[in-house]
Amino acid sequence: MEKGGGNNLKDIQVKVFDNDLEKAMRILKKKVQNDGLFKRLKMKKAYEKPSEHRRRKQREALRRQRIAASRNRYRRR
Repeated sequence: MEKGGGNNLKDIQVKVFDNDLEKAMRILKKKVQNDGLFKRLKMKKAYEKPSEHRRRKQREALRRQRIAASRNRYRRR
């Protein structure tokens, strides 16, 4: 995501093969979730105080660090 509140929209496309809409919907939902679209929409729904914003950003950064540390720990073996 870009800093400065830039509008970072991606084109999400799902191809439907053999009229299999259920499979296409599962793929679409997974892509949207991985993109974080629902999370961004939820955050925009209500006002977030600056102090809450800082705390949330700090929690997200710590989570990313833990995930990266976990990945690095298993790669070295």
